[in-house]
Amino acid sequence: MPDEKPGIGFFERYLTIWVIFCMAAGVLIGKFLPAIPKFLGRFEYANVSIPIAILIWIMIYPMMLKVDFASIKDVRKTPKGLFVTWVTNWLIKPFTMFGVAGFFFHVAFKGIISPELARDYLAGAILLGAAPCTAMVFVWSHLTKGDPAYTVVQVATNDLIILVAFTPIVAFLLGVSGVSIPWVTLILSVVLFVVIPLSGGAITRNVITKKKGLDYFQNQFIPKFGNVTIIGLLLTLVIIFSFQGVVILENPSHIALIAVPLIIQTVFIFFVAYGAAKFLGLPHDIAAPAGMIGASNFFELAVAVAISLFGAQSPVALATIVGVLVEVPVMLALVRVANGTRKWFA
Repeated sequence: MPDEKPGIGFFERYLTIWVIFCMAAGVLIGKFLPAIPKFLGRFEYANVSIPIAILIWIMIYPMMLKVDFASIKDVRKTPKGLFVTWVTNWLIKPFTMFGVAGFFFHVAFKGIISPELARDYLAGAILLGAAPCTAMVFVWSHLTKGDPAYTVVQVATNDLIILVAFTPIVAFLLGVSGVSIPWVTLILSVVLFVVIPLSGGAITRNVITKKKGLDYFQNQFIPKFGNVTIIGLLLTLVIIFSFQGVVILENPSHIALIAVPLIIQTVFIFFVAYGAAKFLGLPHDIAAPAGMIGASNFFELAVAVAISLFGAQSPVALATIVGVLVEVPVMLALVRVANGTRKWFA
């Protein structure tokens, strides 16, 4: 079980502010110091930016340390809650994201953005919708007094499902959206940004636990990586927005346009899972984390895949970054909703 600290951390609490700051810094670098993104752009392999790939590994690896796959044996203890999570995350969420984002980008905003941009923004939304949250759900679960054992099983099983379901779902929805991508590139992205850090986290957890015990691993080893994920994310944003600087300065309103369907989708999916848990008679400490993991996204994976498939300068990558921007304030609002409706549950 991951070490849970009281409340949300300083960096996580103000993540939206840090994201805005890094966006601004990246845009200014791209505008006034274009030699920097040009230099960084030289370090690529198979369309993957090496500096960004390194930062993404730094970002994802500490999260994978918290996943205890030994907890999967406890699946049978909370089957209804897990069914709610699995059905919401894999049979509902990717497709409602496709529908909601597709409506806004291709219909509601038709006169504002070009068909090409609409297609690219939709592709970014699809990547977000097909990647349910992993690490941050521990924070949301803690803030809603969720069952920690259930949350661990929830995250562990979803990480395993990502390995087999993410690629075909993304490939299918991108194909429907008119975006052609090579399967090899998509599979390589999942291997690079899920399989490798997930395996590394599992091996590290196993080795450290055997040598020094679970208590040391949870209370001393994991805290050493406390803000590494957030710092890696913020540095990644600076680089990405340095590539996107000119596009953003020419179309600043597009950030708000992308945010609209993402916010609506987040709130909708939360109430789908939360309502299903209520209907099935589940306790609040199961219902709340079930709603949270469905509503939030594994945006680190979405950003990584967007960059490897379409490049750091693509509108697709920009759409996934907006997902980072809106997630924390929206999820904190949903935490308040969950806590305020605790009396609905037995």
